[in-house]
Amino acid sequence: MTELVRYAALAASGHNTQPWRFRLSDGAVDILPDLTRRTPAVDPDDHHLFVSLGCAAENLRIAAAATGRPGELALGADGRSLRYSFTSGAAQPDPLFAAIPARRSSRTIYDGHPIPPSALARLRQATTAPGVAFHLLTDRPSLDRVRELVVAGNTAQMADPAFMAELKHWLRFNPRAALRQGDGLFSASSGSPVLPDGLGRLAFDRFFTAASENTRYEAQIASSAAVAVFVAERSDPAHWIAVGRACQRLMLAATGLGLRHAFVNQPVEVAALRPELAALVGEGDKRPNLVLRLGFGPTLPLSPRRSVEAVIL
Repeated sequence: MTELVRYAALAASGHNTQPWRFRLSDGAVDILPDLTRRTPAVDPDDHHLFVSLGCAAENLRIAAAATGRPGELALGADGRSLRYSFTSGAAQPDPLFAAIPARRSSRTIYDGHPIPPSALARLRQATTAPGVAFHLLTDRPSLDRVRELVVAGNTAQMADPAFMAELKHWLRFNPRAALRQGDGLFSASSGSPVLPDGLGRLAFDRFFTAASENTRYEAQIASSAAVAVFVAERSDPAHWIAVGRACQRLMLAATGLGLRHAFVNQPVEVAALRPELAALVGEGDKRPNLVLRLGFGPTLPLSPRRSVEAVIL
């Protein structure tokens, strides 16, 4: 059972906060939000937190079925947690299972090569979920518009002292800090230099500017082959969890296809930009939930993870 939790905890999460807890019992695993790991500056309504919970739950479901514990995920009565109820049975081979330990965000330049139509079809198939719309943008005008929204969102966020303080709190500038904390944004996983803690914080304060980050995002999106946008039918924790489950399947499918991915969520994190993103994908007045860029590129180091014991109640 602890191995199932280990697979679940390899899921994606905002700022790599890993905001989940697991409770084990006979024939079931409860997946619960850990509100002590909130990021209120970037995620004031816990949207990303519940998306992250859905990512972990989907990893657990895939791993359990693939190792002989088939079952069903069900939303808790509170609409804010999940329970995986299972039985013993035959293992169900799933290519997504093999991708779980290999998946990681690659926040770097891709090679610009287009994604073959057969691969795009597999990505769309992997994301099918009730109450969740998935849009895959591959035409250059749409990607250019996403780039403009990302830059606008990044500029707004970096002008917010609360956002910058929160981001700095979750940065891990070297392997020692990453292993000690077991969470957060490890600099090497983002293609940034590895530095001692003190020097890293000094460099962050002095050189981490909106202009430099905007230039980096512009180049990254220009090198990407596609941008994925998820939009839930309703805006509540239950639907955000559903988005997380669909997104985790997308990332695992992309990993299995040799594709890299990275979140560029500024257009959904800055509320004023959400209507423009919704209009771009034809979703009217709905709230977009996630934005990822996809493409072929290098593999960066894995992000740190807390121990299994730390996340089991």
